[in-house]
Amino acid sequence: LQNNGCCIGPGFAEENTGPEEEAMTKIARNSYLASPNLPDFHGCSPGWSSAFYGAECFDSEVHSYLKNLGKQKSSESQNIDAKKVELEQLLMMETKNYRKTIKFYQKLLQKERRSKGPETKSMLPKLRGQLQEMKSKVQFLELVKKYVQAKQWGVESYVLPTVIHNGKTDTMDMAPMDESSLLYYNTEKQQCNNQNGVRVLQAGTPLGLMAYLYSRNAFLEGYVQQFLYTFRYFCTQEEFLQFLLDRISSTLSSASLDPSTSLTKICNRSFYILQAWIEDCYSVDFATNTGLLGTLKEFISSKVASLNGYGERLLSLLEDASARKSGSADQCSSVDKCEEESEEGRKTLHSLCKKLSGDVSRKNFYWKLSKGMGPVAQYQRERLHTGSAVLPKPCCSSFSKESSVSFARADEVGPFLLIEYSAQQLCWQLTLLQQEVFHKCHPVHFLNSRALGVKDKCVAVQKAVSAETVSLKVCNLFLSKCIQDQYLLQLLKNADSISTWVAAEIVTCHTTKRQVSLLSKFLLIAKCCYEQRNFATAMQILAGLENLIVRQLPAWKILPAKVAEIMEELKAVEVFLKSDSLCLMEGDRFKTLPTIPSAHVLAMHVQQLETGGFTMTNGAHKWTKLRNIAKVVSQVHAFQENPYTYAPDFKLQSYLRQRITRFKDADISALAADNCANFHQIPAEKHSRKIQDTLRRMKATFQ
Repeated sequence: LQNNGCCIGPGFAEENTGPEEEAMTKIARNSYLASPNLPDFHGCSPGWSSAFYGAECFDSEVHSYLKNLGKQKSSESQNIDAKKVELEQLLMMETKNYRKTIKFYQKLLQKERRSKGPETKSMLPKLRGQLQEMKSKVQFLELVKKYVQAKQWGVESYVLPTVIHNGKTDTMDMAPMDESSLLYYNTEKQQCNNQNGVRVLQAGTPLGLMAYLYSRNAFLEGYVQQFLYTFRYFCTQEEFLQFLLDRISSTLSSASLDPSTSLTKICNRSFYILQAWIEDCYSVDFATNTGLLGTLKEFISSKVASLNGYGERLLSLLEDASARKSGSADQCSSVDKCEEESEEGRKTLHSLCKKLSGDVSRKNFYWKLSKGMGPVAQYQRERLHTGSAVLPKPCCSSFSKESSVSFARADEVGPFLLIEYSAQQLCWQLTLLQQEVFHKCHPVHFLNSRALGVKDKCVAVQKAVSAETVSLKVCNLFLSKCIQDQYLLQLLKNADSISTWVAAEIVTCHTTKRQVSLLSKFLLIAKCCYEQRNFATAMQILAGLENLIVRQLPAWKILPAKVAEIMEELKAVEVFLKSDSLCLMEGDRFKTLPTIPSAHVLAMHVQQLETGGFTMTNGAHKWTKLRNIAKVVSQVHAFQENPYTYAPDFKLQSYLRQRITRFKDADISALAADNCANFHQIPAEKHSRKIQDTLRRMKATFQ
């Protein structure tokens, strides 16, 4: 992982370390060495990859790299704090170099678009390759950093009963506990060597599963992230919070500076888990439960802040999470931009990759249905050249005013703009609208969807029945006192609205010719969407086209054969999505290409995993079942890491929003009945001849 030191361009290589980097290095060193009893505050959430890959998230290369880190200085070879400092310095340096290279790449790309010189053209592929290498370096260092955090503050499995004992207020009446009564393991033999088998957690009581969070390998195995996704099946948010607060209360005052004592490990691991919970699940647990949030704030203010400086950091973390939830963090302001410029050295890889992915991800993704069907045919590919694409993005308040004025008469315009814009332009803007809704959801939203009334072949709950009354009639897999966020219903209702809009736009066309052009346009939009891995919009359009009224339209008979074939391709994509719950996570495409899954298909996959009992005959909860559910829903966070970076056309988006809103509750059969183009017409001559023949027969009967 050494820097190649190659000169990329004039004035670029000489930007090395300066006073900024030295100051940040000192801060990093002080933050690690000043208070060894406090946990590292730089992000405790293990992330989706921990839940998805489990123990495979950290390979042997990570282990060996950490082992060799700091060996240049023999005196510090065994000091974990020194390794942290060195790792932080390396990560800071590589991140800065990567950020500068991205900026240089963007300038070179703009220069190539203006002049199209041969020098810049030949330089771009080389620079792109260097960017990929630098990106891999930063990703690897961040993985090592996460591994260092995951190894800290865990206890051996035989100490887990002590974890439970420390949280009990009445210890005199408590019966002694054994690990075997709390957790149940299965021994798996290792094929690579002759070691004894590795114990894998199979089941546990609610108390045992919460205690296993303190196990030495809980973070490394992905257990912590999997637990945060699925604990609502066997305990409420209040019970989980009280469990953590009891452990902090019993160990905080007696925890020493020695990190090797069990009390210190239990105390710091409690803080780690609490912070990871806030970072990852604030929107689904704390934002929707004011009582839970109030209990946590009161505990931190009264018992933690006075004894441990970490309490103030937790309160600050809660305030930041609340600001992000309310949307205040996304407002446009010059002050925020200045602060972001100063904090660039601490930015995550995701924020640094956005500009680069904007250039790379715009290359079309040609998805192949199967070897027998061959590659999907390529249709029109238009470039988006609109005035709004080059204008700066306005703030939300000004946008709402502009949109209401620009398309105040969207109903008068009708579907003409759909025909005027290209399929790719419409695909891009529909994708951005879908992304806006998808990025607000959380993996937990897809759990226990039966309790919300979500069923197969039914996109949303019946409009006449509220979500509260439905949830009482069906089986609730969560505990009765567990509060569940119902954002999934909003997500599915949005999908249903788009499907209804597609059907309504087609049946309201007054001529068959216009219906044919609109059918072709929607098919091409859906094709472009699934090629760009926006499977949500593609399946929503397919549902609209498969509406019973739409499928019986005469326009299908005169549709061009090549365009009509897209319908079969869309059905094949739907079968592919339903075939496997992790089909979109195969390979490495999901790591580099933006993806939006179909919310309804994903909810059905989770429901299938939820089928069957969650407990064994002895009352222990099946962790293998919960682990599989966590793995499937973790892909939501995985897809949210790679956003689409198309240039937004706010006028077109406003028009689409208004048309979708207008038709979201429309009765397709009623709309179709008012339009003669929706019926098979009998030619006038043939019709009059039939009447004359009928009159002759009637006349003959009377003679």
